[in-house]
Amino acid sequence: MTDQVTTPEPAEHPEIDTSVPHSARIWNYWLGGTDNYPVDRAAGDAYTAVFPGIVTIARGSRAFLRRTITHLVSEAGVRQFLDVGTGLPTARNTHEVAQGIAPDARIVHVDNDPMVLAHARALLTSTREGATAYIEADATDPDRILAAAAETLDLDRPVALILSNILGHVADDDQARSIVTRLMGALPSGSHLCVNDGSLGVDPVFEQAQDAYNNSGAVPYVLRGVDDITRFFDGLELLAPGVVPVTQWRPDPGSPTPEVVAEHGGLARKP
Repeated sequence: MTDQVTTPEPAEHPEIDTSVPHSARIWNYWLGGTDNYPVDRAAGDAYTAVFPGIVTIARGSRAFLRRTITHLVSEAGVRQFLDVGTGLPTARNTHEVAQGIAPDARIVHVDNDPMVLAHARALLTSTREGATAYIEADATDPDRILAAAAETLDLDRPVALILSNILGHVADDDQARSIVTRLMGALPSGSHLCVNDGSLGVDPVFEQAQDAYNNSGAVPYVLRGVDDITRFFDGLELLAPGVVPVTQWRPDPGSPTPEVVAEHGGLARKP
């Protein structure tokens, strides 16, 4: 994987507790970024000592995001994005990829974490032609998300809904599907849904490492079977190659043969 994040040294934010590890900063560390602290790197190293493949999953997820957004902008003509559960808005995130291709793209990032908000204030930028906004809201409150997003996005025009490694934080399957249904239900024909999440049944070592992480007192992240991930796209037109390991979703031409990872994703269009 070559999709590493490159960011400046983390800025000082009084509201950020740097004495305990944080999942968003650990993920940033695995991506090769620098928006993290020693406690995060220690926690990340402890996880990779059990399951080194998490770095491949993290970077494969970011590369998948880049490729899907590139398709949405370049081929589907989408100019509006709603990224729910965005995490740290660092390099190669939704707004940078989209506006790098189409400067007039409009992006709304959503997260419920005050720490992420503090970083977002410093890191979120936009082109002059487009717009980038940040909403502090929880994925389990889709009505709040939609109301706030409407201040930046025109919800009568196609929007790409990005749910990258966020639905695993919603343990109940019915609730997770309800969130997707409510958000997509408010978007018009021609909108798209992009989902990727950790998957069951691929790598037992990953599953053991995740179980240990969930039992550590951290905010749990639930892995789902591929069929369960695929159900998030019910009623939509799933684009080829369907729901596959993120490394195998339309890999870049000439890239090495992608390995199978326990992270599945797909992209679908609303008819």
